[in-house]
Amino acid sequence: MDLGLVLETNDPERVWNAFRLANTALEANHAVEIFLLGDGVEAPDLEHEKFNPHGVMVQYARNGGEIAACGTCLDSRDLDADELRPRGTMSDYLRIVEDAETVLTIG
Repeated sequence: MDLGLVLETNDPERVWNAFRLANTALEANHAVEIFLLGDGVEAPDLEHEKFNPHGVMVQYARNGGEIAACGTCLDSRDLDADELRPRGTMSDYLRIVEDAETVLTIG
């Protein structure tokens, strides 16, 4: 299955759970693409004493998971693109939605 995840939150637990799902899907040999939108572009910077959003994001990237981050959302927050939030466009977002068999929005 091709799974598209749209992450629109900077809530550490929601980010952590989204990437736990993404990692589980990759381990089950599903294709997964994630688009960080709105507050979601802040996900790589999140720290929490109980959850580890950054750690599951690193695991996802190391496992070959695809990520794109809304470039406009990055710019509006004065954030730079990096390995865990490569600059993306609305065209990337559209392609993810069109190509996925299932799309989940987590916000």
